[in-house]
Parts: sequence; structure tokens; C-alpha cells
Amino acid sequence: MSETTTLKKSLRGIHIWALAVGLVISGEYFGWNYGWASGGPMGMFIATLLVTIFYLCFVFSFTELTTALPDAGGPFTFADKAFGRRVAVFTGYATVVEFVLATPAIAIALGSYVHFLHPMLDTTIVAIVAYLLFTIINLIGIKESAAFTLIVTILAITELLIYIGITSTHYEASNIELINTTTTFKDVFSAIPFAIWLYLAIEGVAMVSEEVKDPKKSLPIGYITGIITLCILAIGVMFFTCAAVPWQQLTTIDYPLPETIGILLGKGNTLTTIIAGVGIFGLIASFNSIITSYSRQLFALSRAGILTPSLAHIHIRYKTPHKALLVGLGIGIISIFSGKTNDLIILSAMGATSMYIVSMFSLFTLRKNNPALVRPFKVPYYPILPMIALVLGLLCMVAMFYFNVKLGCIFFLGGFISILAYELNQRSKSNVQDANK
Repeated sequence: MSETTTLKKSLRGIHIWALAVGLVISGEYFGWNYGWASGGPMGMFIATLLVTIFYLCFVFSFTELTTALPDAGGPFTFADKAFGRRVAVFTGYATVVEFVLATPAIAIALGSYVHFLHPMLDTTIVAIVAYLLFTIINLIGIKESAAFTLIVTILAITELLIYIGITSTHYEASNIELINTTTTFKDVFSAIPFAIWLYLAIEGVAMVSEEVKDPKKSLPIGYITGIITLCILAIGVMFFTCAAVPWQQLTTIDYPLPETIGILLGKGNTLTTIIAGVGIFGLIASFNSIITSYSRQLFALSRAGILTPSLAHIHIRYKTPHKALLVGLGIGIISIFSGKTNDLIILSAMGATSMYIVSMFSLFTLRKNNPALVRPFKVPYYPILPMIALVLGLLCMVAMFYFNVKLGCIFFLGGFISILAYELNQRSKSNVQDANK
């Protein structure tokens, strides 16, 4: 073991694209279908359009922050520079909630996909084994983890394109219920967290920015090509699924894609098995990538003095934040036993949206207060794009809280406790220093 807190630079542009897509691509495999249960196809479709516009504006804006301040802390660092430590603590908390709770949701879905293929295998056991396996992969090294992510991301994209091709040949106009006069604002807003799930975690690229060889060039290319790739896949998967099968059959399961193919071709069909098997790679891509990201966020918070200093230690051989990885592993395994994928998605989306809002405020503040900051990439059409992202982000947060008051209270209570714990820790340190004088 070593006391060093310096991460190894080994990532290139292709790795950033793969990580950006890999972080998110599981959202195309499951989770979005819960939006159909909340708001129906039309409600989910409108919510997805709003969220897609939001993420396009957000990614361009966030790229400016990431290239100007390439740090493993990501949003925490941006908020710290713009507003100081208290706001940064809340931002770090929100980011940890987003990534740490997204991971068990994906693990449960991964277990469900495997259970679909092999009913004798228990969903929970598969989820726990996956956690252990991919924590080990991340421990070995960021370059090895990124190379693995690149391979499984390409496989996952290929599988989604094949899926879209199959479902498009079974198009049934009667299944398209997008034009629905009964759709209300409630339907749209209640579907928002599941629309966010289609893109959630792309900002995790910021957490590995310290490990990029040429961040000024690689980060913008990776971010922007990544979000474009995801937009195409998200809209394609959702539309053609709805067109191919009755949507009501998919609203409460964690494996909508293999279930859809099973309905169309028969569950015993070889192609159904292949789709389900290859579909696991999409979940693996996000699972592995998010583990990478949350370990860097915990590492950065520890290095900044917010969490216990031990989490900032780097493994002497592999140069990875091994203790941060183990803490995330423990929290994730505990969360798996909740068994409530939709609640984990909503809490994760609340954490993400809170961080997005603070990041946009940080962008405006840094532009005003620190104009000399070197910005290798500047968001186009400033301040229009970040303002659109900010307004839509606030709208999404209000909607999520309104329809999930209990979960919202739990989330914000956790943020308050985080800030309070930080303040008490600072006072304790101050008292010790005064006593030693």
C-alpha cells in the first residue's frame, strides 16, 4: 500500500467515448420502461424529449467545466471553486448518491437478465457476484478497466442496433399509443426520473479527467460523440419497442428487451437467448464504468478532507483507489437487498439532477468571477445552452420531488446531515488546533 494520492494518466479519446456511452447504456436496457407505468407511452415520450434537450445542453456546458478544471472531484471541484466548501459538500453528496445507488439498480437488472436466461440462478446472488468481480477489475487498473469498457460498450451498441432492426420489422401501428388525448402534465412529470435514467451518469467522465493524457482534446470529443450516440439509441429502442409489442406487458420488469424479443419470436427461440445474453454486456458496460466513477468521487472527497483520509490512498501496485472501491462495494451490496429498482433509480436521478443544477450555477459563477480561467472548450451559444439546462434541471427536480415526496425528503435530509457533519468536523479540528496553540 502507499500514501500517494496521484492517479495515473493513461486514457485517450476512444476510451472517453466508450466510458461516456458505457456509463449510460444500461439505461437503454432497463429502467426506462418504469416510465411507461408512471405516465404511459405518451407521457414518457414527452418526458424523454425534454430530458434529451436538457442533456444535450448540459453536456456542452459541463464539458467546459471539465476541461477547465480536470479533477477527479468533478462536480465537487466545480462547486468548490464557485461557491466554497459547503455547497461543494452537498454537491459531492448528491454525486455519490447518484453513482453509488445507480450501481445496485444495474446489478439487480443484471441478475434479472441472467435469471431470464437461467431461471435456476438467483437474481440477488448474481448481483453480488457481479459486484465482487467488477470491483476486482477496477482494482487492477484504470487502463485495463477502460479497455474492458471499450469492448463491452461496442458489443452493447451492436446488440441494441440488432434489437432495433428486429423490432422495426414487427411494427404495429395499433401498439403506438403516443397520440393520447388523456395524457396530462402529471403523466409527463411522473415519468421524468425514468427519462433521466436513459442518460444518467454520462457526467461520470469528469471523475476520470485526471487520468486522461490529453484532456483538452479528448474530453470534448468523448463527451459530445457519446451523448449523440446515446440520443440515437435511446429514442430508437423506446420507439420500436412500443411499436412492436403491447407496452403494458413491460412496465414492471427489469429485462424489457429480452422479454420483447421473447414475445415476438418466442422465449425458446435461439435469437431470444442470444439477445438476452449479449444484452448483459450493456449492463456490464455501465456497471463497470459507474464503479470506476464512484470510486474516483469518494477518492476526491477524501483527498479534499470531506471523508476519512484513508479513502484517498492509492494502491502501490495498481495505482487505483482501492479503499474507495471497497466502500462502494459494501454500500452497493447492502442496497441490493432493498430489491426496489424503481426507488433506487428515483434517488439516483435526484442526486444527478441536484448535481446538474449546482454545476450550471457553477458555470455562470465561474464565468463571472474567474474570467481568466483557461477554458480549452467553451460552451457554444453561451448563456443560452446552460440557461436551458438550468431551467429544465430545476423543472425536473421539482417534478421528481412532487411525485416522490418521501424519497425526496430522504434525499435532502441526507444532504443536510452531510453538511452538518462537515461543519461539526471543521469545528472539532478548529478546537484541537486552538488547544495545541
